[in-house]
Amino acid sequence: MKSILFTLGFVIVTQGLLFGQTDSTVIQSVPNIKAIKTGDKKVIFPESPKGYSLVFKGSNREPIVNSSGDITTPLVATNVNLYFELISQVSDSIKYDVSKQVVVPGKFSDGGINPQPFVIPALREWHGGKGNFSLTATSRIVLNTANEKQLQNAASILKQELKDQLGFNLLIVKGKAKKGDIFLSLSTTDKSIGEEGYYFNADEHITISAVKYQGLFWGTRTLLQLLEQKNSIPKGLARDYPAFKVRGFVLDVGRKFFSLQFLRDYVKFMSYYKLNDFQIHLNDNGFKKYFNDNWADTYSSFRLENATYPGLTAKDGSYTKKEFMALQQLADNYAVRIIPEIDAPAHALAFTKVVPEIGSKAYGMDHLDLHNPLSYTVMENVFKEYISGSTPVFSGKAVHIGTDEYAKKDAEVFRAFTDHMIKYVEGFGKDVRLWGALTHAKGTTPVKVENVVMNTWYNGYANPVEMKKLGYKQISTPDGWLYIVPAAGYYYDYLNIKNLYNKWTPSMIGNIQFTPGDPTILGGSFAVWNDIVGNGITEKDVHDRVFPAMQVLGQKMWGGNNTTLTFEDFNVLSKKIGEGPSLNINGKLSKNDAPFTAQFNFDKKDKQIKTTGATYTEGYLKNALSFSGKDSYARLPYAEIGYNYTVSFWVNPANNNLDGALLFKSPNATVKLKQTGTGKLGFSREGYDIDFGYAVPENSWTHVIITGTNKGTNLYVNGKLEKRLYDNWITFTDKDKTKVRKSETLFFPLQTVGGFKGKLDELQVWNKVLSDEEILALK
Repeated sequence: MKSILFTLGFVIVTQGLLFGQTDSTVIQSVPNIKAIKTGDKKVIFPESPKGYSLVFKGSNREPIVNSSGDITTPLVATNVNLYFELISQVSDSIKYDVSKQVVVPGKFSDGGINPQPFVIPALREWHGGKGNFSLTATSRIVLNTANEKQLQNAASILKQELKDQLGFNLLIVKGKAKKGDIFLSLSTTDKSIGEEGYYFNADEHITISAVKYQGLFWGTRTLLQLLEQKNSIPKGLARDYPAFKVRGFVLDVGRKFFSLQFLRDYVKFMSYYKLNDFQIHLNDNGFKKYFNDNWADTYSSFRLENATYPGLTAKDGSYTKKEFMALQQLADNYAVRIIPEIDAPAHALAFTKVVPEIGSKAYGMDHLDLHNPLSYTVMENVFKEYISGSTPVFSGKAVHIGTDEYAKKDAEVFRAFTDHMIKYVEGFGKDVRLWGALTHAKGTTPVKVENVVMNTWYNGYANPVEMKKLGYKQISTPDGWLYIVPAAGYYYDYLNIKNLYNKWTPSMIGNIQFTPGDPTILGGSFAVWNDIVGNGITEKDVHDRVFPAMQVLGQKMWGGNNTTLTFEDFNVLSKKIGEGPSLNINGKLSKNDAPFTAQFNFDKKDKQIKTTGATYTEGYLKNALSFSGKDSYARLPYAEIGYNYTVSFWVNPANNNLDGALLFKSPNATVKLKQTGTGKLGFSREGYDIDFGYAVPENSWTHVIITGTNKGTNLYVNGKLEKRLYDNWITFTDKDKTKVRKSETLFFPLQTVGGFKGKLDELQVWNKVLSDEEILALK
């Protein structure tokens, strides 16, 4: 990138890479923009240089300067980048990108008294008042009478979340707000803030006002984040809106199944950070070389119920149509779009296993044979089942058709297929998205451009500049910045969030930096790809990787480069904000990782513990819980504990416990006295059965400690390390004997204890990993 900086009251930046034009002399001939004064309603654009037309394309703050150059006064003076194209009058293929930064005066002369409060993403505009607002148990959620029906969903969700977060069960009423209330309205007069903008006014009561439901809902997320940190909210006025329309996350459920509950939780989690675009990659397959180099053995899946080809639906995890429709309805309520993706003509093994004659003999069974008309018929039938009818399964406007990484040798038929599927899906009233592949698949066969949105992910497959020339709108999804491939040894295991915070915005795709305000870039999206099928990675492991990225990218996709805090300060403050009021995906038992210890000595009946078929009897110390088999257990007050933890207990198994006998159980995992088929102590989660290689002695007391982190799990017996499940590897059968790390992590289950014959005593739980010395001291 080449950039030239002038200090004449504005900034001009020319992107040498864009359109290949680097003539800075022409750029310099663009006159200055007249300074904007208080009360100005429109930007006065400069005269075009001789022989050129200067065309205004937009700004990086549309709610302040819109695409027509109209000015809406911000709360305080704000820098706005204006983006122009300078087009030759001789040849419209000669274009230059021109960016000018102007200062738009604000309604207030300064930022006010109260400093801007911390939320993620940061508020775009703020003017601080004096004093604080406090929510109480007698506060109410008040709906503007004029918008009562449109506000009901947001109000009901907010009511439940405030109950979950603070224990306040607030009334929902309509009418006028009183001191201490929360007032919701869709009657703001400032239409420039758009569908996702909102005003947040904290005074004697809180007022959240917007033009549309989405903006209003984002305002409730701001309220909840403020209350999560402190019940006292600084008084002041915020005018908030996103820099980018698409703020997304892509989840590959094709190569690893994610439960419906996980997807529903992720709708809420994304919404909490104002991400609005959840792309679900519904089909994919593993790499043949890791499956005996045999397509028949290679893992593949399609995750939706399908009536046309019943064998298409994955047997190891899928979603019914009803479930998927309900997921989209939930997302609508949380201001999130579900973008379903069906990927073809590569990544298509799930389809060719069901209809083998459409598999490519030239490129492999993960490629459709695009010379066979039946390939078109099958894919049309698959899409039609989900996008046809008055109430289609894919209820949203946008559908993603994949089109990635097909064999380069057959570029022309790939382009023809892509064009055909775009038009086919559009024929059902849908907007189409696709993966960028047209630089890789160069050719003369036309591919439809108008109203098609492209995820540009790798510049060698789709050069963003070339795609801009063609006219595609783009979602910045650069693999070198934003791809997580858990425990694969390539791409990122965890994203470099510091680098992202300091250097990336959606305007950057690979090494190409688009001009701020360029409407080519609709936004950005980061992705989790589960390339290594069977490596033991769980939903919890994926979430551990996504959570810190969600916070940083929520900030960058909403606010662009406007990061007033250093990364170090942001990173500290971000720890005070969680997943959202109703969620605990990360299994935390204390707020903000405060020290936590739970102890159950089982000496006598405890109202926190509800027993079923279990009794109190003589134990290791005083009494213990005694269990008589699989239907004998006790329910604890916790579901599970996530990384990092230590769990300690004494156990005395009786003779003749059944294979698979349990010690602990939760919805996500079990710890087994006898791991199935081994007789060893172990655990199971998400279809993986893991053992420690240690059999607990019968009819005697043994002290067991299990510790867990996001790297693995340790077993200590009688104070000494028995087994370390951190560094085990999977070796594949390919010619390189590829090795990948095996994930043997565990969210420790705590919902019930028991399910075996014997006794268990002195259960203790810490939300930290104890040292070897501390563990030895417990003995």
